[in-house]
Amino acid sequence: MTLPQRALGPWEVSAMGLGCMPLSAMSPNRMEILNDPEGAVAVIHAALDAGITLIDTADIYAPSWDTFGHNERLVGAAFNSWNGSSEAKNKVVIATKGGITRGPKESWGQESSLDYLLRAVEASALRLGVNQIKLWQHHRLDPSMVFEDQFENVLALLERGLIERIGVSNYNAEQLRRAIKLGGTPDQGGVISVQNQFSPKYRHEPDVMQVCEEFGIAYLPWSPFGGIGRADALGAGEYGAFREVGLTLGVSAYATAIAWLLQTSPTVIPIPGATKLSSVNDSLIGLTVSLTDEEMSLLNSSLPGNAPVDEHMGEPPPYRS
Repeated sequence: MTLPQRALGPWEVSAMGLGCMPLSAMSPNRMEILNDPEGAVAVIHAALDAGITLIDTADIYAPSWDTFGHNERLVGAAFNSWNGSSEAKNKVVIATKGGITRGPKESWGQESSLDYLLRAVEASALRLGVNQIKLWQHHRLDPSMVFEDQFENVLALLERGLIERIGVSNYNAEQLRRAIKLGGTPDQGGVISVQNQFSPKYRHEPDVMQVCEEFGIAYLPWSPFGGIGRADALGAGEYGAFREVGLTLGVSAYATAIAWLLQTSPTVIPIPGATKLSSVNDSLIGLTVSLTDEEMSLLNSSLPGNAPVDEHMGEPPPYRS
């Protein structure tokens, strides 16, 4: 089938992307995927064959600190070995991220100095096997640096031609508005995407989505089913309405969640992760589902209280003024 499309800056991409983080066993209970690299590549190939044209990765996606860049290397190898035509390959946007550090003994941090970001982007491009990264997203803000200083460093990557377009991740609405003021809207060559956590379980800062709608910025919800190791709860207990609505439509709770996300905002492009071909295909079914106003109302009214704010978000950086 021809997949519905949504705007991502200057590109039209599939209305659902593929999140590749699970293919690098970021969760301890998913380590078996490391023993099947051909199977991991096959998942990416299946997504591309199905018409998915947005592939999401990041430099920190790896099974351990000393395998930093594992997921980017996997995505690069899979894309380069994919038998799609040149025309088909040109339509694919591989989006990666940088700005989170990972060191010995799994020490994590944030770094947004210009020197670090330059080295991070150059390393990502090398691992992906590209001369210029199509979409690079600032993964997380550095609380030790003034906001404007670090975002100007992000803009420097764009000015030097290392990346074609920029996005941000884990930004709140005020930070996003300041980034737009500094770097511009999508039409001005500025911010084209926001990648924040959003799902039936985690619905913090809806005003970020409102800013995206105002300026035509794509909203890419990460962990759209609730996160690695927690997605199985979708469709059960307090989230049972997704299963119930899915049953009436003949689809799974996950396909229902994809449809719910798409109808929550026209800027949304979900990026569910997958380690199995069946998971990719099941999520894609959500693109064919049209929920009625009554079904959307039922799902929205059934949502329980928000999960706690992600503890990894940390303290926000100070502003220049």
